[in-house]
Amino acid sequence: QVQLQESGPGLVKPSQTLFLTCTVSGGSITSSSYAWSWIRQPPGKGLEWMGVIAYDGSTYYSPSLKSRTSISRDTSKNQFSLQLNAVTPEDTAVYYCARAFRYGTIWYDNWGQGTQVTVSS
Repeated sequence: QVQLQESGPGLVKPSQTLFLTCTVSGGSITSSSYAWSWIRQPPGKGLEWMGVIAYDGSTYYSPSLKSRTSISRDTSKNQFSLQLNAVTPEDTAVYYCARAFRYGTIWYDNWGQGTQVTVSS
């Protein structure tokens, strides 16, 4: 069974850079059947897709976040990471990593438990 676990700081100051890591166990992030996403949920709002890194390392980002977001991976550790630059209080959210696959549409079949990130001075 695939498991995902987010890790990173719970508190970040405005204008700083947020780094989060997702550690994957029970499956390889280089498996050609899947891609690996970051999704967040601000308080009182819905889920917001941030971006994805595919099995071959190619990346795709939400247009609204593209200028501030970078997703990378470390295949030796079976981890992928999120970098979000110049954070503001509006980036306060629960951040999730999730595994995605395409079957007609995109499905997310495994999620991390989520990690709360608060942007505040």
